Amino acid sequence: MKKHALLIPVACAALLSASCGSSDTTKDKAVTQDSVIALKPVAISTVTPSPDFPGAALSIASVKAEKVGKDSAKVSFAFDVKNYELKMQTSDNGTKMCNNSDKGQHIHFILDNGAYKALYEPKNEVTLPNDGKDHYLMAFLSRSYHESIKTKGAAVVYHFKIDEKGNLKKLDDPKTPMLFYSRPKGDYVGKDVTNVLLDFYVWNCSLAADGYKVKAEISNETVPAQQLTTTIDKWEPHFIQNLGFGKCKVSLTLMDKDGKAADGPMTTASRAFNLAAGEVSSAAPKADTTIK
Repeated sequence: MKKHALLIPVACAALLSASCGSSDTTKDKAVTQDSVIALKPVAISTVTPSPDFPGAALSIASVKAEKVGKDSAKVSFAFDVKNYELKMQTSDNGTKMCNNSDKGQHIHFILDNGAYKALYEPKNEVTLPNDGKDHYLMAFLSRSYHESIKTKGAAVVYHFKIDEKGNLKKLDDPKTPMLFYSRPKGDYVGKDVTNVLLDFYVWNCSLAADGYKVKAEISNETVPAQQLTTTIDKWEPHFIQNLGFGKCKVSLTLMDKDGKAADGPMTTASRAFNLAAGEVSSAAPKADTTIK
């Protein structure tokens, strides 16, 4: 199993100091718990092989826009899914040791590199302004534990805009290399913090040691010394490990063969997420309801 790691002695010193200086029992316990994780290096490791789905295919059946109000339109998407069963649990979900959707397999719907929406039915609606700006939809088939299906035909990109009258206009298919962020996302609680899935989708390019790569910057904003920057040159899912508890962030950047940020739309994205030993608050939803 391949691992990338960064040792963090600064975090260790800071946390040990905090522990010695606190007289509150509850605080001591919290710091001690964080210290155990902070003493380990932040790492990413490759995910064990997942079940294949030969012939799994996703395509767009229709896209329609309907003007709503003065300045916006409701855009409805319908998808065709072949050789893949939505709502079914992926067979190895119990052995992956990471967050898994109890609703089963689904579609990740990513608009303009924002946070994805999980679709358990092959349809979705969004409301967009009538401003004529370009939009890029990435949709792909996902296993129940949110790992993307990366085989040819399992994803689609749709380029469009909504004009000032609320009409939808399909634009040319993008030709430049693109990167779409998928995971991590939302709140992770308890055992789900052990292996946090890092997954993304590349389009119009391949990753290679002598080609395009993805720069991943991973950090814990609650414990700033907990961080890792690494370059990924093979398109495969990874687990983030030993990041600790708190508010965390992942930033991804598509890099060209010369090590420069790739030109074009949809080449970089960031997402904040939370890791907690227990529930974030009494009113907060569990991780499964937040990050599906």
